Amino acid sequence: MPTLTIRNVPPRIVQSLKSLAQRHGRSMEQEVREVIEEHVAEREAVLRQIEASWSEQRRRPTAAEVDRWLDTGR
Repeated sequence: MPTLTIRNVPPRIVQSLKSLAQRHGRSMEQEVREVIEEHVAEREAVLRQIEASWSEQRRRPTAAEVDRWLDTGR
């Protein structure tokens, strides 16, 4: 299985991960794996919803429309 090394993690993040791991009865390494898996799964679900929504559209939005939507949301 591949190994992932993450450098320069802020101390407050490390402490938060340690606290979460302790709360869940896991090692910090396992907690990090769980957090990553949950995030990726959630992101994949959102992307599937977007793709499904786009497939129902009569036409794809233009790049200019997408840019305007993004600017509106900021």
